[in-house]
Amino acid sequence: MAVLDTTRATTGSFGLVGRIGATFAWAVSSIADWNDARVTRNALNGLTDRELEDIGLIRGDIDFVAESRR
Repeated sequence: MAVLDTTRATTGSFGLVGRIGATFAWAVSSIADWNDARVTRNALNGLTDRELEDIGLIRGDIDFVAESRR
């Protein structure tokens, strides 16, 4: 879940303030993406092998699935 609205075009922001804002938005977005992957990984690791099989996954797929959400 993103903290900032990154759907707006920032091409109109020039200068130091625009670059600082873009860098801050990138940092917050990166942290939110990392946290989403961490939460997904923890949730899938909490499932049994049988539960993973029910959703079509194996333990080896967990990291790939967590990173693919980005």
